[in-house]
Amino acid sequence: MFTSTLLDWFALHGRDLPWRHTRDPYAIWLSEIILQQTRIQQGMDYWLRFMQRWPQVENLASATEDEVLREWQGLGYYSRARNLHTAAQQIVKNGAFPCTIVTIKQLKGVGDYTAAAIGSIAFGLPAAVVDGNVYRVLARHYGIDTPINTTRGKKLFAELAQSLLPADQPAEFNQAMMDFGAIQCTPTSPNCTACPLQETCEARRTGRINQLPVKEKRLNIQTVRLTYIYIRCNGKTPIRKRPAGGIWQGLWEPAQQDSLIPSATLLCKDVKHVLTHRILLADFYFMETDTPPVLPDEYIWVDEADLDQYAVPRLIELLWEAIPR
Repeated sequence: MFTSTLLDWFALHGRDLPWRHTRDPYAIWLSEIILQQTRIQQGMDYWLRFMQRWPQVENLASATEDEVLREWQGLGYYSRARNLHTAAQQIVKNGAFPCTIVTIKQLKGVGDYTAAAIGSIAFGLPAAVVDGNVYRVLARHYGIDTPINTTRGKKLFAELAQSLLPADQPAEFNQAMMDFGAIQCTPTSPNCTACPLQETCEARRTGRINQLPVKEKRLNIQTVRLTYIYIRCNGKTPIRKRPAGGIWQGLWEPAQQDSLIPSATLLCKDVKHVLTHRILLADFYFMETDTPPVLPDEYIWVDEADLDQYAVPRLIELLWEAIPR
């Protein structure tokens, strides 16, 4: 009942997305990586640009990491872009795109959800996807209050989703679950009155729509302060590539102020940028000089006109926008 009703709904209301017009595993994989923690409307523009610039996995594998990060700029969670680039090189080295769930999961940056999505859509493998939309739809419909971010909850929902998946229509079922959660059974204000599953929905029957799914709160958010200074010296400015092991690995940033340059002008104070585990508060300074200050060796001096060739995090984009011209 649940599965057939969901597939009927999908036939009428499923979203028309460009990567749904192909079985090319490269195009499907690219869409799944881009859409991790990204809205469809924003992600679609990036997918189209990536596909135009690197239409085949060999093209992406041959690109430099800097080129990939620059194309990714604005999407955030830059480890996705680095993993994407590494995985493209894995695929080329192996000679073909992997075609089993086990081998797809061996690609850098690919977990259970992404492997199931690629496997079912590109290769027809009977593997159910489980993401936020799936948790919400199943928790509400079946009245499940087991926390979705616990080991027990993840196992329960994965087994339930798999039991509902029709072996002959895995792609349609998985895409239906994604779309139903995104369009019909939304996090807030779900359209319950027009829901084809309303008669069998346990959350609606018991008045728990806003209480399900359940998630344990355990995230410890840290506040980190940063101070940046943009130095203009004869049309050039110093930047450095952020090192491995921290936030924004491989992206570029301007000099960090250490009380080193007292003559700098404050442009912006307490600019807020929210990451998953951190809240960043940044102060932006500006200084123009004819004499280049002494900076650590990792900084390079670049022409201001060429700054857009270097991939930077969104916080640094805000600094660029505040610079006097």
